[in-house]
Amino acid sequence: RAAASYLDSWLGYRQRLLRVPGVQAALAVGDEIVLSTAHGHADLESGTPLTPSHLFRIASHSKTFTAVAILQLQEAGRLRLDDPIATHLTWLADSPLADRTLRELLSHGSGAIRDGHDSNHWQLTKPFPDTETLHRMALDDAAVLDANVRFKYSNVTYSLLGEVIAVTSGTPYNDYVLEHIVGRLGLSNTYPELVPDRIADYATGYSALGYADHRVPIDHVDTNAMSAATGFTSTAEDVVRYVVAHALGDDRLLTDRSKRQMQHENWPIVADKRYYGLGLDIDRSEHRRLIGHGGGYPGHITRTYADPSTAVALSVFTNAIDGPASELALGALAIIALAAAEPNDDERVDETADRFTGRYANLWGVTDIVRLGNRLLALSPDGEEPTPSVMVLAQAGPDQVNVRDASGLGGVGENMEFDFGPDGEVTSVRGPGGMTSWPIASLSATIARTTRVSPGALATVTQSG
Repeated sequence: RAAASYLDSWLGYRQRLLRVPGVQAALAVGDEIVLSTAHGHADLESGTPLTPSHLFRIASHSKTFTAVAILQLQEAGRLRLDDPIATHLTWLADSPLADRTLRELLSHGSGAIRDGHDSNHWQLTKPFPDTETLHRMALDDAAVLDANVRFKYSNVTYSLLGEVIAVTSGTPYNDYVLEHIVGRLGLSNTYPELVPDRIADYATGYSALGYADHRVPIDHVDTNAMSAATGFTSTAEDVVRYVVAHALGDDRLLTDRSKRQMQHENWPIVADKRYYGLGLDIDRSEHRRLIGHGGGYPGHITRTYADPSTAVALSVFTNAIDGPASELALGALAIIALAAAEPNDDERVDETADRFTGRYANLWGVTDIVRLGNRLLALSPDGEEPTPSVMVLAQAGPDQVNVRDASGLGGVGENMEFDFGPDGEVTSVRGPGGMTSWPIASLSATIARTTRVSPGALATVTQSG
């Protein structure tokens, strides 16, 4: 909660710095939405601002819904995770995938092909597979590896799990998840597929800058028989409401026993850091254990993390195919961790320290001074992860703070001197290291009217710019 206000500001800065069309994000603590925000544009051509209610394609987040549905059906006695898939999809009986179990499919341990031998539907050169095409893909040399050799991601197998849900429940996949997952949680902006009637509510997705000097919009399309793997539509706020239901003790979707099965670390994705459970990935980096998933759809890149022990959840959505959703989410988690840290007695501050806070800039970059909880910190929003640059500050006088802790490059032990205007607003700050910075709006205005930074060009920066 202490991080929410600064987190919003940091996301807005990163969106502009990275030239991402738009960033939508939400932070929840249990049933409480602590932050729901959006920065940038839903559509660049029309200049439409992005809002928290714009819809995104959340792609492989869909797999978490599919896994929940399978576990629900196991709880109802309609299937077992160790059933071979051909038990439910009899048309696979004579195929190499016939004996691969539902558990192996859910954990990406089945050894099946990722997207078939021709997956150009991901570039919209052809439609996403219909049911007949999906069947051909599953029967066309789809068993690339033996089962349980290693983690091997597969959209084909999760699409097949959607068929298993339909067969065992007697209800089409999309209808089942709407009733038994989306409806139970009251998620008003979540759907298992593209919603044509709400096409105007979708954030436009864009191409990448790696292969061109400008972005072009990408059309939204139906994912057809692959909705169980990649079809879902939602908002960041709806997704955090959904993922907190995976917290232990919350019985709205599953028992804790089933949730532990989903969150069990079956396969390493990145050794000693990331693992895959059943429809969830698990991140053990930074001395924490988080569950979640990412999503990559043509034009939309999304990422969600949650702590199942505390019911804290964060989602970050971007509307470009090179959108840095994972990087932004990890940076946001680092900010939350900074806010949660307990200060030393000589570092503790209260709301009176807020007079020093703000975003300051000089020729070399930008520094944010922010109070997170009971600590006053200086950090750079220019980096992906703010923690390496953090300086812990303590008030040293009415117009001074002292750098109590920092890296050896961060001016530890030095003071920062603040100048205040008649209205009490900071007009400039000097140090550590003796260099002057100004409120970012002041420097931005000066740079905007400057054609060259020659000697003395920045000597006239004022509070008004």
